[in-house]
Amino acid sequence: MKLATLPLLLCVLMFLSVSEGWSWFCPRGWASFSGRCFKYTPTPLTWALAERNCLSEGANLASVRSVGEYRAIQRFIFRVTHRSESTWIGGSDSAQERMWLWSDGKPMKYTNWCPHEPNNVGQKEHCLEMNHAGRKCWNDLPCARRLPSVCTKKRSFWHRFRG
Repeated sequence: MKLATLPLLLCVLMFLSVSEGWSWFCPRGWASFSGRCFKYTPTPLTWALAERNCLSEGANLASVRSVGEYRAIQRFIFRVTHRSESTWIGGSDSAQERMWLWSDGKPMKYTNWCPHEPNNVGQKEHCLEMNHAGRKCWNDLPCARRLPSVCTKKRSFWHRFRG
């Protein structure tokens, strides 16, 4: 019986999402693309503090699912900063060397490493920087380095009341 109600529930939600007054949205200050919300934080933070900042907003440091999504994140950063700013995203191999995971716990399926990266220089590079040296590729860095960051979270579904 429960399986039979799931398709009905999905149909109702789809109908409501296109009905007047209902919509998917991102909070003020967040950008919406790829079905998620993204926020750029220009304040340089360590990777751990950047993740904590994201968690405080119900988000994680950004995971990247595809080349299209990566390019969208790059364009988003460029719109805000007017350059390809080195930025923390959610990748880390802190738990196990060379096993890169996103901070939301998902495995990394798409990557865009710079040539000869990740290289773990000095056995101390366990966090993921995008736009390395303005080259728009990924680099592993010591997690204590301070960089701007990008958070991501799911979009919210809400109803606008009309009065």
